[in-house]
Amino acid sequence: MTPLVLFIAFLGGILPACIWLFFWLLEDRCEPEPKRYIFLSFLAGMVGVLVVLPLEQLAEGYLAGTALLFAWAALEELVKFGAAYVALRSAFFDEPLDAVIYLVTAALGFAALENALFMLAPLMDGDFLRSVITGNLRFMGAMLLHTLASATIGIAIALSFYKPAATRKMVAAAGVVLAIVLHTLFNFFILNGGNDATFWIFLCIWVGIVAALLLVERVKQPARDYC
Repeated sequence: MTPLVLFIAFLGGILPACIWLFFWLLEDRCEPEPKRYIFLSFLAGMVGVLVVLPLEQLAEGYLAGTALLFAWAALEELVKFGAAYVALRSAFFDEPLDAVIYLVTAALGFAALENALFMLAPLMDGDFLRSVITGNLRFMGAMLLHTLASATIGIAIALSFYKPAATRKMVAAAGVVLAIVLHTLFNFFILNGGNDATFWIFLCIWVGIVAALLLVERVKQPARDYC
């Protein structure tokens, strides 16, 4: 493994994630979050991959089939939520949209390192084309899945922002459960649906992203008059 291979894999993971992050940060251009919290959330998401990998390998020794897919999804969604938790507990979490921004940022950090690791194997074998194809597929699929799942949690928190604390906790928990279910379904159909199902799976993710952006517009509505 040469430094050049590591650099290419790292860049292949980071660059697409940064493109998506730039797009999502445009949603918060009226009252942008501190750059240090965005950076720390992204970095925490990347570190989350290193936490999840050994736990997923451990789960393989005890579970199989759908139960294993559910465990993988639960681990990843909980770790991504944990990566954004510090920012969500800070004084800068002062408007509903912030929940979406921090959770999506952590998700993109997670996806960035995960993608880099997926690209590393073909690069080490000298198969640059397969690495590019892998990166493109994950840019359209897995990266958007991570974004959609975490955005689901963020939107749930945002929509309950002005509710009592007990209600916010229940809604946040429901958002986490929904994200885990979405992630599990993606894993199940990708692994069992065959090549013909890939297009429809990716299409569903894109529809989900559009729906999430429409909900983000609803979340932003109360602050629109002050922008």
